[in-house]
Formats: sequence, structure tokens, C-alpha cells
Amino acid sequence: MNIIEIIRKKRDGEKLSTEEIAFLVCGAVDGAINEAQLGAFLMAVYFNGLSHEETTALALEMAHSGEMLDLSSIPGTVDKHSTGGVGDKTTMIVAPLVAAAGVPVAKLSGRALGHTSGTIDRLEAIPGLRTNLTTAELIAQVKKIGLAVGSQTGNLVPADKKLYALRDQTATVEVVSLIAASVMSKKLAGGAEGILLDVKCGQGAFIKDLKQAKELAQIMVEIGKSAGRKMTALITAMEEPLGKAVGEGVETCEAIETLRGSGPADLVDLSLLIASHMACLGSGMGILPMTAGISTTGETPVPQQALALIETLKELLVSGAALEKFRQMVIAQGGDTKVFDNPQSLAQARFEEQFKTCKSGFIQQINAYAIGSIARGLVKNHRGGILLEHKVGEMVGKGEVLARLLSDGSDALKEAMKQIGAAYVIGDEKPEPLPVLLCPPMQ
Repeated sequence: MNIIEIIRKKRDGEKLSTEEIAFLVCGAVDGAINEAQLGAFLMAVYFNGLSHEETTALALEMAHSGEMLDLSSIPGTVDKHSTGGVGDKTTMIVAPLVAAAGVPVAKLSGRALGHTSGTIDRLEAIPGLRTNLTTAELIAQVKKIGLAVGSQTGNLVPADKKLYALRDQTATVEVVSLIAASVMSKKLAGGAEGILLDVKCGQGAFIKDLKQAKELAQIMVEIGKSAGRKMTALITAMEEPLGKAVGEGVETCEAIETLRGSGPADLVDLSLLIASHMACLGSGMGILPMTAGISTTGETPVPQQALALIETLKELLVSGAALEKFRQMVIAQGGDTKVFDNPQSLAQARFEEQFKTCKSGFIQQINAYAIGSIARGLVKNHRGGILLEHKVGEMVGKGEVLARLLSDGSDALKEAMKQIGAAYVIGDEKPEPLPVLLCPPMQ
């Protein structure tokens, strides 16, 4: 076997064998295959895709390309993954919420990719917080407080690290099969018994078509089940930014405010939706047909057991139990707990501009992709971003502030102010509210 032949086969739309995929992964790790060749392979996949069998083989080979965490000493562990959404800071809310409910959460998270921020970047906005936990540290922390969120160790899925970085450099981020293999390689190597997948769908997501989102969710569920994991996938809307904060530090601030009981409704709803299914995976309750109190595209009766779970999670959020669990995690990972007294310290920057509407009407659209891309240009050293003053469906008057733009760089701020107007559509008619959950959960 040689990499040139593998690239040629995939370029011509032929199917690769498990052995050829293993050869590719091994070569990516040991350096026998250079970045130019890996980039060519990714571009060939962009145009011709991978079959379900190829995708599963790639995920499993990448998962086993390095260390596999053994969490067997902690029964019922759960993990989650979002495929990438603008303003999606749910991990910082959901993980402590589920842990506060008694279900251990051991999560490995990633950094920014494309137009979206990463959980690790958001967490590192907290001064002193360390995410590069060793395997021993992660396991010990979960045993002690029921919760740990860290970055991938150097020994975990090295093949995915190489391909993950090249996908960003070669404009191949959005490929369904590559997303599936990347996500599941990390989740399998992470060792959790139950895995909740939040597949984003809409203009602010890497997957914009519902049919593709379902395909992605289904293949990730199948990969997980083939490896003996309990799986649930949710397909959730990403048409407008989630919550009102977009940018690393400002999102962490909003997550803490949500744990303090004052989060935006859409962020609270989605967090409860995800937490309920994670808790079910950890407790063995099974799958929830739909979640009570959450806007969906269909009506399905919710069993009493599920209703009781939702109410329990709401109480843990309102009572401050989830906030306390997050505080315990921050302390354990060396973070400065002063942020809990003053979350707004994370949402400060040297310069600020206000973007105002030039006419009255209903906000019909806030382009999540555009907002995410603009916010990325404003962020430096975890500071800066965009704070939305209004959401889709709200009525605004002429001259009213729609968003506040924050940055430590004045030039970046000026450029962002030129771009942000194109992200908004304001009209005379109030748009129909968007559902949170786009189809029934997959298992």
C-alpha cells in the first residue's frame, strides 16, 4: 500500500478498505504521510465522501491511534459533544447540572474550529483554569466531585489532532463523514459509557441541511453502538446565535449567569434538553421521546418518569446546586473563583461600539454564521465578542441598540461594524418561533 494510490482511489470515488484506512491513520501519526498528502486526501473526501463503512473504520482507527481512557472504575459516566454552534456554551451549564444530579461527567473538549468557539477556549477565559489534565488527574477529579472537563491529552487520538488541524486549513470542515469520524474517535477514546450528541443544523452550523444532519447523527450513533456505548443524538436548531453572548469570555460570563438563574430562555431550554438525555444515559432510564417544556417540531407524550427528571434538573439549576458543582470544578482545575462574584469581568474589553437599527420592525433573522465569523475577528486572548441586545422575533424601534461589539483592538472593531449590518433582517411581520429540537431523538 502507498498513500498516492489511496489518494487516487478516493479522488476517483472508489471505496477504501479497512487496511488502507489503517495505513493512512498510522502514516498520519508517525509522519510517514506528509501534510500535503493528507490535505489531498481530505480534499478527495470533500468531493467524493466516505461510505458508512469507511467512516466507521476511520473513527475506530483514529480512536485507537493513541491512549484509550479506562473509566470502568466510575460506573455510569456520560459525555456530550456539540458539532459546533455559534454561542453554544452549553457544556459549561449542562456538565455541572448533570453532575449535580448524581451522574458522573467525564468530558474531553476541543478548541475553536471554523467560525465557532471551542469549550476549552471558553473555559480558559477563567484566569488560572487548567484544562490539560492528565488521565490520572481527570479520573481522580471525576471520582472526587463527579465532574471534569479537559482538553485532549497528547496521547489521545493523535491521528485526529493531525486531521482536525488540516481540515481547518483546507476548507474541509463541513464534510459529514469527516465530522462523524472526528467526533466519535474522540468520544470513544474518552471512555464514557454514555454519549450524548448535539448535532447542530442551520445557517450557523457546519451542517445546514436537516437531511444531512440526520445522516450525520445516525452514523455517529451507529459508530458508538458498534463500540458498545450507549448513544443518543439530538438535532437542534442553529439559525440564530444561542443565547446573547458570542465570544469566548463573554460566553463564559453568560454560562455562569445562567447557572445563577438568569440565563436567556433559549439557552436554558437547550441546556435542560441536553441534560435530561445525558441523565437518562447515565441512569439507565432509556431515551426520552421528547422533553417537557421544550419547543419541538412534533408532539409526543412524555412519561411521568421523564417529567419528574426535568423538574429535578430545573430545581438543581434554580437552587444553585449546578453552580456550586461548576465552582468545585473550577477550584479543582486551578481557576480563579472571583469570576463567580463578578462574571462581568469576563465580558470586558478596551473598546466597545453599539450597532443600532436604522428602522423599526420585527427582527426576522440574525445570521448566526455571520455573527460567529465577526465575533472571531474581535476576540483576542479570550477577550472581546458580540453581545446581542435582542433576539429573533422581538420588536425594535428605529435607533435601538441591536448589539454591542467588544474588542481590545480598535481596527478590528471598526471592521466588524462595517460587516454586522448584513447579519440582520428586520421586517414588518413577526416570524414564527423556531423549534429547539428539529426531530425526535435518535438512539
